[in-house]
Amino acid sequence: MSGSPPPSGGFVRRVGLFQATAINMSQMCGIGPFVTIPLMVAAFGGPQAVIGFVAGALLALADGLVWAELGASMPGSGGSYVYLRQAFQYRTGRLMPFLFVWTAMLFIPLIMSTGVVGFVQYLGYLAPGMGQTTGDLVGLCIVALVVLLLWRGIEHIARITAVMWAVMIISVVLVILAAATDFSAHLAFTYPAHAFELTSSHFWIGFAAGLTIGIYDYLGYNTTAYMGAEIKDPGRVLPRSIVFSILGIMAIYLLLQIGTLGVIDWHRMTDPSDIASTSVASAVLEKTWGKGAADTVTVLILVTAFASVFTGLLGGSRVPYDAARDGVFFRPYAKLHPKHRFPMLGLATMGVVSAIGFLIGRHTDLATLIQLLTTVMVIVQALAQVVALSVLRKRQPDLHRPYRMWLYPVPSFVALAGWLTIYGYADKNSPGRHPIEWSLAWVALGCVAFVVWARLEKVWPFGPKETSEEYLAAPAAPDAEPAGA
Repeated sequence: MSGSPPPSGGFVRRVGLFQATAINMSQMCGIGPFVTIPLMVAAFGGPQAVIGFVAGALLALADGLVWAELGASMPGSGGSYVYLRQAFQYRTGRLMPFLFVWTAMLFIPLIMSTGVVGFVQYLGYLAPGMGQTTGDLVGLCIVALVVLLLWRGIEHIARITAVMWAVMIISVVLVILAAATDFSAHLAFTYPAHAFELTSSHFWIGFAAGLTIGIYDYLGYNTTAYMGAEIKDPGRVLPRSIVFSILGIMAIYLLLQIGTLGVIDWHRMTDPSDIASTSVASAVLEKTWGKGAADTVTVLILVTAFASVFTGLLGGSRVPYDAARDGVFFRPYAKLHPKHRFPMLGLATMGVVSAIGFLIGRHTDLATLIQLLTTVMVIVQALAQVVALSVLRKRQPDLHRPYRMWLYPVPSFVALAGWLTIYGYADKNSPGRHPIEWSLAWVALGCVAFVVWARLEKVWPFGPKETSEEYLAAPAAPDAEPAGA
């Protein structure tokens, strides 16, 4: 695996470091910060909302180091599916990878649907008369276009992604520059009373909500891990692409957040009738450089939003393929396109779920949708993967690890604390929505589905427990060496 030629008829390793970092950054800095800055301000109740982006960056970096070690050691298609399969096979057979795929088929495309919701939201700035039905139809067309563009070879997709990454950088830089030309330190750094009262439960509820929004904005640093079988020299490229993308986006987000708060009064962002609550970046450009500039940058933001959905479905569609190939998901998902070698059914299914999620998001609250999606993801992916790293160090000490987590196990503990904070405060931040209960119900339903599937396939617990240590037995790449960043 690690850099060796792919099996005949499988994926082709054609994505290098620049393209891999661009894929991650395009997914991370999509429409997210442009629609969540007002949500972050509302969560904290003032410009101290910048705390949420800093906390999200620290959690992303700690969790990113978990992904870096696992991805470099096991660079297969599917990301978390591969890692959970290897770590938990000794006690629970195929249960954990099955549950991950069961959950990922929901949360990955639904997260992409929030990007489409943001796309339509910003499109409303250019077309203020657009009604609810028209917006719904536009969003559905965007999902269809993304699937159509992904219906091709990975070498073409890599070039398209590089162009979209450049547009994303330009749009963000223009907003930051515009904010700098009319920046008011008084607006950005004048905080309401008791803004930093750490003994108040109100602060910590707001912090947990802000951390949830923050990590949502950083999600995507792991996109290339889902494409491990298509990355050149993955032992070196995967860790670097993860760390580089997190550090780059962290700098961009801080400049964007502080610059926006220095131009737009934060009270405007909490007023549903104000354009700053739905299209805050456009509001910044309109106030600083005028309506024409605002319209131009809004178009670039729309391209950025499209790019995030594009790269998210690109990586996510690989998850059910690897599971089906290993007999842990429905077998039709193991089929690749005969010419372009991409998983057809996985892409089509996630496209459909994204469309459904978009319609749900359009008719509910975006902040609540983010909370629900994040809570579902925490149990089966985030927490389980932190545990998987330690399990594999114990169970497979001889596994080839081109990159080993810095300061292990400190980043694992930081990631664990962050994810538990998000999960523990979920119900308080979404009163009446019960995200914890819904997440537990979804996992419980997945366990029932696993029992039914295992009975039909005659695997554990209805058959012998099988273990597969193909990565442990695989030879290292000839040019492999420790990977750092």
